[in-house]
Amino acid sequence: MSYKSQFIIIEDNLIDQFVTKKLLKKGLDINPVCIANNGKEGMNWILKNQLQNPLIILLDIQMPIMNGFEFLEEFDRLPENVKEKIEIFVLSSTLDSDEIQKVKENKYVSDFWNKPFRLETLKNAFLQV
Repeated sequence: MSYKSQFIIIEDNLIDQFVTKKLLKKGLDINPVCIANNGKEGMNWILKNQLQNPLIILLDIQMPIMNGFEFLEEFDRLPENVKEKIEIFVLSSTLDSDEIQKVKENKYVSDFWNKPFRLETLKNAFLQV
């Protein structure tokens, strides 16, 4: 199956980057998958790339330099014509109920997934993309 969407993983943990990228490539045949090591790199990637196709962001919360919440604040400042092409899924291992609630209440977040997540989670979300 071929996806029209571009994918970027914004995640500082190398193992989580590797596992998520493998799941996308092997399980859903999504290639290429871009990687940003923190929210700042992810925002710079968005600003540098002309989005021809929709963009799916898989966003971690706890990262150095710019965390997921700071990324979402910066995302809010982007022009509407850019934001409308982007869908954000937050991936986190947090157990903090306040953090989880804050993520779920963010109008730009499509869904919150606990890490580690399963291939079925990705298939259910992206078979509709």
